[in-house]
Amino acid sequence: MGGLLARAWLNGGRPANLGRVVMLGPPNGGSEVADRLHALRAYRRIFGPAGAQLTTRPDESLRGLLGPVDYPLGIIAGDRTLYPLESWLMLPGPDDGRVTVARTRVAGMADHITLHTSHGLMMRNPAVIGETLRFLRTGGFSPPDRGDTRRA
Repeated sequence: MGGLLARAWLNGGRPANLGRVVMLGPPNGGSEVADRLHALRAYRRIFGPAGAQLTTRPDESLRGLLGPVDYPLGIIAGDRTLYPLESWLMLPGPDDGRVTVARTRVAGMADHITLHTSHGLMMRNPAVIGETLRFLRTGGFSPPDRGDTRRA
């Protein structure tokens, strides 16, 4: 949810010297995990109202809070899960165990890359760190090699 919090903060008052932004596995389009679990009392108790906003159903109030992406944004998605049963049961397509690659995307983003990493370990992954630094320096991720499937 950190990426969504960053979007909300930037929508509320952007610094004049913002520069480039990178988000790691953000549920920009929600998550099917939240779709399945938000009706459960334990889920609502742990995640509160924000947990209901993580569903894949459009929510106008959340869209207004997040605002448009009109700044240089790079998104890194993961396609490795530490929760194979959950992924198989709840997440259609490549995912990081919490969010599908497709649902990390958002209109206005400058670049998107998929790396072989899981949601919880993404921030420590050397490839993710390297691509983050590259985007912050250049405004783009590494170009794909022939046969490279990182860009889904």
